[in-house]
Amino acid sequence: DIELKNESSRKGVGDDCAVLAPQEGMHTLVTTDMLMEGVHFDLTYVPMHYLGYKAVIENLSDIYAMNGRPRQITVSLALSKRFSVEDVEQLYSGMRQACEEHGVDIVGGDTTSSLTGLAISITAIGEARPEDIVYRNGARETDLICVSGNLGAAYMGLQLLEREKMVYNQQMEAARRSGNEREMEYLNTMQPDFAGREYILQRQLKPQARRDIVEALAKAGIRPTSMMDISDGLSSELLHICTQSHTGCRIYEERLPLDYQTAAMAEEFNMNVTTCALNGGEDYELLFTVPLSDNERIQQIEDVHLIGYITREELGHALICRDGVEMELKAQGWNPLKKET
Repeated sequence: DIELKNESSRKGVGDDCAVLAPQEGMHTLVTTDMLMEGVHFDLTYVPMHYLGYKAVIENLSDIYAMNGRPRQITVSLALSKRFSVEDVEQLYSGMRQACEEHGVDIVGGDTTSSLTGLAISITAIGEARPEDIVYRNGARETDLICVSGNLGAAYMGLQLLEREKMVYNQQMEAARRSGNEREMEYLNTMQPDFAGREYILQRQLKPQARRDIVEALAKAGIRPTSMMDISDGLSSELLHICTQSHTGCRIYEERLPLDYQTAAMAEEFNMNVTTCALNGGEDYELLFTVPLSDNERIQQIEDVHLIGYITREELGHALICRDGVEMELKAQGWNPLKKET
């Protein structure tokens, strides 16, 4: 049985439909994400529990990005025959953990068979007072650009996992060609050494939705003028805000928040850490703008960083590098409709 925690959840799993009764004076927020095996996740290195957790968090993050509070989710799965009952239980255990941490009810869904692997579709339902909802199109000239947490860690975690997968595949292929069964058995039990890289792996495998930032903003009496969560990369998200708000922007390279493990991993891969921070994606941090008059109050909120400001549209979108050179911001993050070249 799934115990319902929200007053607005009148009837959950067990009937043909869930029954919801949103509070008077509140607007309903709805968001849906679909995750496809081989496109959005790789079960070679993603445990089922973490996959379930992350699938829920991605949706809850969208609700928080509208300055709302998530209340319910529905879960639909398509599974091939290779998945066991235990696999599904692990997937749902991750989903339930995320829901419990955020006070969200699972109120329905569907399960069907698949010929191609695993697909997960989650719909999240939330609520907010009409005057509290924050859209992407509200940024205005002189607004401050803020971001929570740090950037690029999830992307570097993914690069690390992909490298270890490639090494494993190469070693396994060599063992197969030589007919070395003992080596193949050893490789199947071997675990990579991720010591000192735990943080970036957690950021990729088990990200957090920033409810704490939304609550801190409300407590401080700050209503952002625009807001998004960073799923496709800072550059892409900031350009979305600027395009819909008809503004330009200036952000400063030296102000981009970075974790030490992110910088160290980027150096090991010979990658530019600023590029990783701008375009990595899957950080699920909040990117938002606030009026200049909120400058002092916003700086009192822990784990929020001022990275730039909004300008007139004709001034364009620029990154001010550490040496003072201006570079045009480009959307190089994840684009699901982008054609392969």
